[in-house]
Amino acid sequence: MTPISISKTTYKRFILGRQGLWPGRRFTGKDGAAAAIRNSEALQLDPLNVVARSQEIALWSRVLDFYPEQLYQVAYDERQFFDYGGGLFFYPMEDFPYWRAGMQQPNLYPRWTKFVAEHPEVLTQVLEAIRERGPLGNRDFEGNQAVKSYRGRKDTALALYSLWLKGEVMVHHRQGFDRHYDLRERVLPPQYDWIASPQETLDRFSHKIIAFLGLTREKRWARNLFFFDLEVTSEQAKHQLAALYEQGVYTKAQVEGSKEDWIALSCDLPLLEALERGELPPEWTPLGPSTLDEVTFLAPLEIVSARGRAREVFGFDYIWEVYKPLEQRRWGYYTLPILYGDDLVARLGPKLDRKTGTLKINGFWLEKEATADDPAFADALGKGLARFAAFIGARQVDVTAIQPQKLQVHIQKFLK
Repeated sequence: MTPISISKTTYKRFILGRQGLWPGRRFTGKDGAAAAIRNSEALQLDPLNVVARSQEIALWSRVLDFYPEQLYQVAYDERQFFDYGGGLFFYPMEDFPYWRAGMQQPNLYPRWTKFVAEHPEVLTQVLEAIRERGPLGNRDFEGNQAVKSYRGRKDTALALYSLWLKGEVMVHHRQGFDRHYDLRERVLPPQYDWIASPQETLDRFSHKIIAFLGLTREKRWARNLFFFDLEVTSEQAKHQLAALYEQGVYTKAQVEGSKEDWIALSCDLPLLEALERGELPPEWTPLGPSTLDEVTFLAPLEIVSARGRAREVFGFDYIWEVYKPLEQRRWGYYTLPILYGDDLVARLGPKLDRKTGTLKINGFWLEKEATADDPAFADALGKGLARFAAFIGARQVDVTAIQPQKLQVHIQKFLK
């Protein structure tokens, strides 16, 4: 098998484009939000709401005319998605039978498996209450005894969480970010109420992990599968990888500057080849302004930039410092990477004052000072800030922290 060779430019454009972030938004409205999640394969959730929640910013950066309530409508009203896992994500509902294969593993989340085994009476109590009363949250239970856990302070809270991990209950809806659970059979559409075989699950998630990442190093492939709670031995992983190459599901790739073997989905080869020729895949045509016309801000947990991936793909150092001690922060409590064209060029530190309706920029850091001299960038930044302010409902924007002064003055005309 001859690997496909791609340039660094093709690499980063493909990673962005495969996730629907470049060359501009190609989804719109509520239906577009659902399509964007499916295109991305998964959407990470987080409760922190400094300007908006990470999952909401992630969809805003992909979907024209997106409003946060649309996300929860397609998930909880229309039942197109379910949330699951220790690293909490939305997944398409059709993935649920494959996740259930993992839910049956006795060694999955051993702490919670032990809790289930040692407290059957609490689980029975919680299940009976939900069966009789309908969807319930942690606050609806008084608990039988106090516990010390990051998942709750009552034994009933741990029972709810354990039942959710095992697929006995699902999140019916949320109030704020608090989960309200109901029985699986009352949430899950019946066509998805079955359990995939281990091999079906491995095949499904082998495809999904590459579609999610775009490309991955061969050496990291097995480790990436643990993202889906798969218990795969090194021998099983080796056999599965060889089989996927043999079946033509996977294709080897070589990325400029890297000596390692990379994995691409064979179905993505036309996209990679078009990009390598300098062409834009027709299906990636933006519905609105491109990221060169208008910057976009990436969510803190965005897959293309979180957990060190910004450095790997763009040579851009980004860490979400919200959980770091103050003295260890380099940029600030809450910063977002700025995507301009096909590159990450700066960081923004936004904060929404909900009392005054003011979007305050607490910090702004350019990768290269010369970028501030580019009037096209200044226009794109101003337009991006205006769209972001409208999205979060800000009535005014305080940009006094943006330097140099000439850049601040330039973007003001877009914010009136």
